[in-house]
Amino acid sequence: MSDRRADLTASAVFRPVREGNAFEETVERLLQAIKLGVVGLGERLPPERELAPRLGISRVTLREAIRALQHEGYVESRRGRFGGTFVTYQPPEPRRGDLERVAAGMGDQLSDALVFRMAVETGAAQALASRALTDEETERLTHCLREADVAEPVEYRRLDTRFHLTIGELTGSPLLAAACADARMRLNDLLGAIPVLQRNIEHSEAQHAAIVDAVLAGDPDGARRAVAEHLEGTEALLRGFLT
Repeated sequence: MSDRRADLTASAVFRPVREGNAFEETVERLLQAIKLGVVGLGERLPPERELAPRLGISRVTLREAIRALQHEGYVESRRGRFGGTFVTYQPPEPRRGDLERVAAGMGDQLSDALVFRMAVETGAAQALASRALTDEETERLTHCLREADVAEPVEYRRLDTRFHLTIGELTGSPLLAAACADARMRLNDLLGAIPVLQRNIEHSEAQHAAIVDAVLAGDPDGARRAVAEHLEGTEALLRGFLT
């Protein structure tokens, strides 16, 4: 997969960190990119000369964070012409009882996280549909749609995440893009514990298409409703497995 495709939603997670906790927040940003699938298994992180300025840190701090992640098995660094830092982390397959354990660990935060996600993702779709997209932006959005639609079940969750984060990034609002990434990250372990059902994938594909259609038609209300319906379906599936 090319660096450009891996970079579609990079600005949502590769954003400046606070100076006082530069190392810790750099690790957090990199883990967010890896766990959300912004940079997937076998893909390369942006080069140090690009990533350090994005994060607002020195290369020394970035290298320290990468070494920490390499020690924990999330990435590996390769030398040579085609070298760089590559993701080696692969999300575990859902096991019986995982969903209940994650939900129990979230406690009262679960309902709050679902409300937060609904608010920011419907708002992002509404904002995006409120303006005309450029040809390049249209291609990026439809590419993410196609990519998720043809994904195998093992890859679907990651590419579904990319689709949702791309909507946030295409709004042109760094704050909104970051909020979409944050909302997804709060639920990432929970969503990853839900069994991936082929029927659910097919339903999600149709809902993704409805979202894109509304955005490209310049229909803000329709885009908001399409995202709300999609997220309500995910929430219903989640609560069904928790019942």
